[in-house]
Amino acid sequence: MMGNASGSGNLGELDDLYEAIILDHYRNPRNTGPVDSPDIDLEVNNPFCGDEFQIQMKVENDAVSAVGITGRGCAISQASASLLAELVEGKKSGEVRESVSAFRRLLQGVEISAEEREVL
Repeated sequence: MMGNASGSGNLGELDDLYEAIILDHYRNPRNTGPVDSPDIDLEVNNPFCGDEFQIQMKVENDAVSAVGITGRGCAISQASASLLAELVEGKKSGEVRESVSAFRRLLQGVEISAEEREVL
């Protein structure tokens, strides 16, 4: 029984950490505001809940040099946008694809591999 209790405690601590990270990104979003002369300018929305975001990126030497996110949505979508912006800034295009794929799988509740965790 002790093994289960400590295992549950570790899972609870991990949940607390994830909650703290999400709350931090919701309360203090990163990379808000537009990017001057963006190379990439996307509008994304979720018609089911009304989340709407504009994502802009500046790319220099095949790397994301600036990210800007504007829009509105629930706490989870705002935190996710902030996390994603922080995640891709400074990465090369191939690294961005790998990171976004792993991030998407993580948000979907799919267990990710050690290699995928490394790109996050």
